[in-house]
Amino acid sequence: MTLPAAAINESKGRTLVAGATGFIGRFIVEASLESGRPTFILVRAEPTCPSKAKIINGFKEKGAIIVEGMINKKECMEKILKEKEIEVVISAVGGDNILDQISLVEAIAAVPTVKRFLASEFGHDVDRANPVEPGLTMYMEKRAVRRAIEEARVPYTHICCNSIASWPYYDNTHPSEVTPPMDRFQIYGDGTVKAYFVAGSDIGKLTMKTVDDPRTLNKIVHFRPPCNYLNMNQLASLWEKKIGRTLPRVTVTEADLLAAAAENRIPESIVAAFTHDIFIKGCQADFSVEGPNEVEMEHIYPDEPYKTMEECFDDFAVRVPTQFKVENEADKKYRKDATAEATPALEILPIPAMG
Repeated sequence: MTLPAAAINESKGRTLVAGATGFIGRFIVEASLESGRPTFILVRAEPTCPSKAKIINGFKEKGAIIVEGMINKKECMEKILKEKEIEVVISAVGGDNILDQISLVEAIAAVPTVKRFLASEFGHDVDRANPVEPGLTMYMEKRAVRRAIEEARVPYTHICCNSIASWPYYDNTHPSEVTPPMDRFQIYGDGTVKAYFVAGSDIGKLTMKTVDDPRTLNKIVHFRPPCNYLNMNQLASLWEKKIGRTLPRVTVTEADLLAAAAENRIPESIVAAFTHDIFIKGCQADFSVEGPNEVEMEHIYPDEPYKTMEECFDDFAVRVPTQFKVENEADKKYRKDATAEATPALEILPIPAMG
């Protein structure tokens, strides 16, 4: 239902979100609404896609205000920002629209009431990471947006949240779209390179905490939760524990990832390029956060808990197909009966997890 007027806190900055129906955008809008902010959602037109229309209608019922416009139309955006008295602009647009943000930056620069801009980052520090092509092209575009922000002297916060909490498939379009495997694991390299994983709800919640915080003004904010600093072998063992079954592990080599990236199939090849950068080169942890213009989220909000990967895998386990659960229970019963009948010399032992 629509939020009562009292639930909207006008003392909090009026916030405009572009890319609200995307994976990250949805969590940002939810967190903005939950905080009581006056929240505006930018759409090109009323969506005709049923799934997007459902998302937009859900936001409207919770109090969001829909605004029609396009971020690559400077005059249009300037008018919207002025008329709606927007103070915070957050972009979560996808790869095809990254460079469109430069026009948005120009519009923001012309509206002095805007106090903060969060560009569509929500991944790695693009000035540090150097994935192979075609991933590098996307990062070059994000770097161009950063330079435009700096040149226009627009106040900003860059959110570098690293990996989304899920099973990282190198040949998938987005990690949020699939559950962990139930037949075999794809392990990148030797499976020992670690990465940081963050649930979408935490990305939204913590992003919204930064928008009014003076400690994050003109800063790069890194998500590095110690509880979710894991490698592929650890993720595999955690998932096996959830489903009560040991799965075979298949090595995906560096050469495999580079070959997939070189196929230049968009977006799958971009994902392969990023996977190589994360799990072979270790781009998320090969540097220290110590520059004057960067902070760690965990240092400025030490009391904010993260949803752990174990909790995330609990959610995934609920979605395990019923047929698999039945077969798994039968398999466990067979192993139990076989163990009871075996002599000590022939005791059946569990297969140890690799790594």
